[in-house]
Amino acid sequence: MDGVTARSKSWFVATAVLVAVFQVFGTFGASNNQPDRRSIDALAMGLVLLGPAALALRDRWPLVAVVTSVVAAQVYIGIGYPYGPIFVSVVIAVFGAVQRGRRRKIWVIVAVSFAGFVVASFVDPRSDGFGWVQATLVAGWSSLVVAVAEVVRLKREQINQREDAARQVDARRADEQRLRLAQDLHDVLAHNISQINVQASVALHLLDEQPENVGPALASIKQASSDALGEIRSALDLLRSDTTAPVSPAPTLADVDDLVTTVGASGLMVSFDAAEPAPPVSAAVQLAAYRIVQEALTNVVRHSGACSASVRVGYDDGVEIEIVDDGHGGVPTPGVGIAGMRERARSMGGTVVAGPVVGGGFRVSARLPCGGPR
Repeated sequence: MDGVTARSKSWFVATAVLVAVFQVFGTFGASNNQPDRRSIDALAMGLVLLGPAALALRDRWPLVAVVTSVVAAQVYIGIGYPYGPIFVSVVIAVFGAVQRGRRRKIWVIVAVSFAGFVVASFVDPRSDGFGWVQATLVAGWSSLVVAVAEVVRLKREQINQREDAARQVDARRADEQRLRLAQDLHDVLAHNISQINVQASVALHLLDEQPENVGPALASIKQASSDALGEIRSALDLLRSDTTAPVSPAPTLADVDDLVTTVGASGLMVSFDAAEPAPPVSAAVQLAAYRIVQEALTNVVRHSGACSASVRVGYDDGVEIEIVDDGHGGVPTPGVGIAGMRERARSMGGTVVAGPVVGGGFRVSARLPCGGPR
């Protein structure tokens, strides 16, 4: 049994004990003011305690608690014992059953119970006969108890729905954060590992023929591996910190120039043209634009066989990005690269178009709103 269930059972038992104490003492007090009713005896005490005993089991059998407490009260009244707090257990049992969703059955039980009360009033040896005023009061109080229970149940359901909606929003945000993190890791690792692969190939080629030129290639490998390790460390720190705030500054459009320089060190001739002055662009859009350029250049290095590429960043009612290479072009291979670029653009309210260029080469064009998604 888990802790929540144990606390729940303890609560039901505790309330049942409190109701039992209240009904016992209240019944003796009521009998002092009703000398014409039958005196309290062992049978009366058994009936007074039967309802609270049923309340202790209302978590598992709410309808049994209602029926038991109602029957105990009706027999109690039918024998002629003094009116008193024996109805408290009936009210609590009815309220609890409604909260547990037994709504229609409770209305039926309440209607049958009212009929039983009328019968009990007729057979009561200490009663002067059936009282319409008394019956009206019982009917009114019974309806009020069920109505209040219904209102409380509806309010609780509304609160639960709002809490569920909030949890779903939090879960969706967490999923989106993990998706963005996975995409960032893919882009960064693919880019840096591609750089490492190219520079390692260059180093191997120069090792025998031009060993004095191996140093720059090894330096590029060291820098690319350091960048990759830094990104992985940042991603792991982000996962551990349980926060959506980045642990290191995110790349911006101003960093595209350094990115182009890094890719150029691999042997690919890359030109970069950025329009000036740049309008205000949100940090999220700048990060998306940077990652799109990074992934496009990574694809050029890995797949195109190109000798040169150009990167252009312009602004015309938004951020316009274009990466063109002079490789063999062709239909792009299905994978996470282009799909990831399109997903990034879509999340910002933009678009990405990628495809071969007539005459050879490949073009990636992206358009992003300056302020991000609307």
